[in-house]
Amino acid sequence: MKLKNIVSIEGNTQLLDGGAMFGNAPKEMWQSWVKADEKNRISLACRCLLLTLNNGQNILFEAGIGAFFEPKLKERFGVVEKEHMLLKNLEKIGIKEDDIHGVVLSHLHFDHAGGLLSAFNGEKPSDLLFPHAKIYVGKEHWQRALQPHSRDKASFIPYLNDLLLKSERLVLIEKEGESPFSSNVKFIFSQGHTVGLMLSEISIDEGVVVFTSDLIPGAPWVHVPISMGYDRFPELVIDEKKQLLTRLIENNSYLFFTHDTHVALGKLCQDEKGKFYTNAIEV
Repeated sequence: MKLKNIVSIEGNTQLLDGGAMFGNAPKEMWQSWVKADEKNRISLACRCLLLTLNNGQNILFEAGIGAFFEPKLKERFGVVEKEHMLLKNLEKIGIKEDDIHGVVLSHLHFDHAGGLLSAFNGEKPSDLLFPHAKIYVGKEHWQRALQPHSRDKASFIPYLNDLLLKSERLVLIEKEGESPFSSNVKFIFSQGHTVGLMLSEISIDEGVVVFTSDLIPGAPWVHVPISMGYDRFPELVIDEKKQLLTRLIENNSYLFFTHDTHVALGKLCQDEKGKFYTNAIEV
């Protein structure tokens, strides 16, 4: 089965420390889900979801990490490709920058928002891409990006914040359930990973697709007790996941993963012991 109007678009990939990605879970556990290299790094996707609305507008959920980093930081954060893979993969399906009408960012950490910037070329600063698109960010999280805590300050891109302000294309979302699109899309907020993380719930003919962002970055993190070392409040992440999954299992729900290299979309399931898991779906 393949869902209508939704396409998975791969962005640049990166390599990050497996222990950081799985928090307090021991390697003996997580290495059965994901293999690490000789530096203990695991491969991560920075995947985006492209939704075509009934009116023909193309909405991009997330922008990935992109290729804006200068070489030293590119190496530090394990960005693999030099090209801007999001743009390249959009072009493969006939979508150009100008064809994107909106970009929804769950948050402004560089691995989710860096793809808004053009690739590093060493001669001039990166430009803000997608010139015809409004950029949607949660208002509470926007304030966090402007005044980050020292713990996550390095996760933000101050230059990008400045470009967004100057662009006059930034739209701040304040209320849960609010949507600038059709009634088929609504936003909900989460606080465990970062302040004001904005998840997207997309209603389609087949059910509900939730862009889970860093609340549930991939299929292994569907296991409720698993959190990341990057989460600001791991216990809250676990509580939020349990609440979300418990609600979604009662509907015909799918989870879209931004960081899972193998699974883009999974049908949410629950076994007889109450454990949540997903079955991969083509998208």
